[in-house]
Amino acid sequence: MGSITYDGTIVRFDDRVLAHLQVVIMQQFRRNESFAMSWLDDLAVGDGRSSIWLHPACFLYFKFSGSRAPALSEEWLKALTASARSSRGLIVAGEDGKPCRSLGANSTI
Repeated sequence: MGSITYDGTIVRFDDRVLAHLQVVIMQQFRRNESFAMSWLDDLAVGDGRSSIWLHPACFLYFKFSGSRAPALSEEWLKALTASARSSRGLIVAGEDGKPCRSLGANSTI
């Protein structure tokens, strides 16, 4: 289980999900584009959803639990990229297209 840290908040996702998010987010930032990112919250913090505003000047920290980079799916990357470019922003979804839950409690560092 990896994590993304944004403005003191740690959100945990499976390493493979996180690897795809990292590619899509960095692509958007290289284009100097800002966007929202939303996900379903872990049941431990309530059955809600969370959203953050990402912009190229924000500080993000990606931490992967595994030492090997997960295999990337071009189709999954295309779907996540299309989501990031939409008016709703990047909806964290699995390879099957269903919304993903964060893993573990979101916490503030």
